Amino acid sequence: MKFYLTALLAGFSIFAFGQHKLVGTITDPHRKGLEKVSIVLPELQKETFSDANGNFAFDNLPSGKFSISFSIIGYANKITTVSLTQSETVLDIVLDETSTHMDELIVSTVFNKMQSQNVMKVEHQSVKTMQQNGAVTLTEGLAKIPGVSQVSTGTSIGKPVIRGLSGNRVLVYSQGIRMENQQFGEEHGLGMSDAGVESVEVIKGPASLLYGSDALGGVLYFNPEKFAAPEVFTGNFSQKLFSNTKGSNSSFGIKTSSEHWKFLTRASYATHADYKIPTGDRITNTRFIEKDYKIGIGYSDVHYQTEFRYNYNHLNIGLPEEDLENSHSRTPLYPKQDIDNHLLSWHQKYFFKNSKLEADLGYTHNNRKELEAANDVALHMQLKTASYNLKYYLPKTGNLETIIGIQGLHQTNSNKGKELLIPDATTNDIGILITSMYEWKKHTFQAGIRYDSRTIETESHGIFGEEGYFQAIDKNFESFNASLGYKTKFLDNLTFRLNVATGFRAPNLAELTSNGVHEGSNRYEIGNAKLKNEQNFQTDVNLEYGNNHFEFFANGFYNPIRNYIFLAPNGNVIDGNAAFDYVQDNAALYGGEVGIHFHPHPLDWLHFVSSFETVTGKKENGDYLPLIPANKFSNTLRTEFEWERLKKTYALVNVDYVFNQNHVSAFETKSTNYTLVNLGFGSTVNIGKTKFDCSLNANNLLDKTYISHLSRLKSDGIPNMGRNIVLGVNFNF
Repeated sequence: MKFYLTALLAGFSIFAFGQHKLVGTITDPHRKGLEKVSIVLPELQKETFSDANGNFAFDNLPSGKFSISFSIIGYANKITTVSLTQSETVLDIVLDETSTHMDELIVSTVFNKMQSQNVMKVEHQSVKTMQQNGAVTLTEGLAKIPGVSQVSTGTSIGKPVIRGLSGNRVLVYSQGIRMENQQFGEEHGLGMSDAGVESVEVIKGPASLLYGSDALGGVLYFNPEKFAAPEVFTGNFSQKLFSNTKGSNSSFGIKTSSEHWKFLTRASYATHADYKIPTGDRITNTRFIEKDYKIGIGYSDVHYQTEFRYNYNHLNIGLPEEDLENSHSRTPLYPKQDIDNHLLSWHQKYFFKNSKLEADLGYTHNNRKELEAANDVALHMQLKTASYNLKYYLPKTGNLETIIGIQGLHQTNSNKGKELLIPDATTNDIGILITSMYEWKKHTFQAGIRYDSRTIETESHGIFGEEGYFQAIDKNFESFNASLGYKTKFLDNLTFRLNVATGFRAPNLAELTSNGVHEGSNRYEIGNAKLKNEQNFQTDVNLEYGNNHFEFFANGFYNPIRNYIFLAPNGNVIDGNAAFDYVQDNAALYGGEVGIHFHPHPLDWLHFVSSFETVTGKKENGDYLPLIPANKFSNTLRTEFEWERLKKTYALVNVDYVFNQNHVSAFETKSTNYTLVNLGFGSTVNIGKTKFDCSLNANNLLDKTYISHLSRLKSDGIPNMGRNIVLGVNFNF
């Protein structure tokens, strides 16, 4: 709080009350005005479009220097800096013709630069693109991004994996705040719907400098859908049908904005029956039902922006087990999970003369039940987390930008069920950081340092020496972390990035204290109160080349982790379940991704995208780590064209080849290779005054029988989903 008040008072000392206007014209190289160009001031969250003559205007802008981007399909993106010091500033822009993809604003990095400006390489993927690829769930769509995969339990549960790391090593942000939903469990899914989510950004590597503990392996940052443009009311209804699971996914949303106020709301409902494998059999109790509701309210003026969002998500998920009798109902059978997740976020920005202050407050309430039968709640855990994130952007000095910040959380876990896996506990975090970026000609340097402290206090439970006993603990974990990044352009089209960063992860509550049966995993887990911090030092190299018709990227990483925590069987059986201990060993992960995007001239409507990804994980003694994804080679051929009544039409064929996974841990089995073929088609249809988007996908077109190495049903020999036809429509009004 002292930091907040100090920064606030320092900012007010340089407060400027002037209002500014920005106007301009956007033309092509022949000086013809360009219509419908997207003009974005990302730091101010303002966007507009050029009119038929290429003109645009922004009113009520604060003083200062801001990045501004111009983008439209068919022309090269342009990013520049505008200085708002006068009552009216004029900015005229010329865009060159090209067929390369648009540059995206990256919100997850601390300086919020465009992708081409970032020192750290971040993968950006729109949810619309993932949906065009026919993904049943949000996590399934993420697994299409090179370097990202998923630990899955059928279609109902998916857990993101970034370069071989998952669980509490991957931090998830939604609505600008961290999601906390007992993510330590392999069978605990992402817990969020793709409805009302615009895009995802993936940081593949330690991001402890920005986010603290639990970001050792990377970050998934989900951007919510934008508010409507000023003085606009709009809405949409979408419906998807899935042949394999007899599934349905419906979403309805509206949004409107005035000059200062913004409002949106969205509701969605998804239901899926048991999925079918190529033999025609259905895997009993892989069904699930998901309800999701979101609401957002925003206000902005020349000095201040605020945004409040709330998300409620309810999941009713079946847990497949042997000896379950199938039924044709969509309602999950027992055992099952029943999960409520509430997420509230409040974001504020204060604009001063040459600086700004951001304050993000968040609250999540995760209510997780695992039921063995009706009114028989085995596990019932309630996790409540209040978090804060304050960042002060110091006045820019020449080419040097600096940010100081403080972050933290207060978290409580309480048990209501008849069984305990982890005890009642309280966790407190606090972290302080400073980071700077310096630009010199074609070179950009970024460096930062951070200190974190985490305390975990638990309550005792049970009787010493008896089963189910929990000893009270009071632990403190500390860590200093730093990062250093460098970006340059060897040529106009060739970009090189080098990043080295340390990351850490404090042991989570389950790893420290578990002493019970984890119903979803069917094993008895035993914690270890003597566990130490995981600490890594990762090196990332990125090389990118791009011209009008060819793009290439290559990413490499080496990630040694000291005191890596994992579960290992101890040979005992407790309550009919194999017993597993949490243990530590030094480990290392290494690998990378390489890919191309080719769109030849004059066939600019034709796109060929190809990528290869690999990761290897080993302990210090040479044994392989568990849950490391197999290598994958992915190829997509996509065409884009327009007919009289069909606009923005595309057709694609995707072929994924997944290699053998022979590098397995002592208690895993090897996995064989397989090839999947997927098709997709979509278009915007115009019939009279009616306009709607439609899509048709065929996933696993050849109905291939295969088992993913990261499937939790693999040990039972249960294959993944067979052929799935997905039909989608979206009406905008």
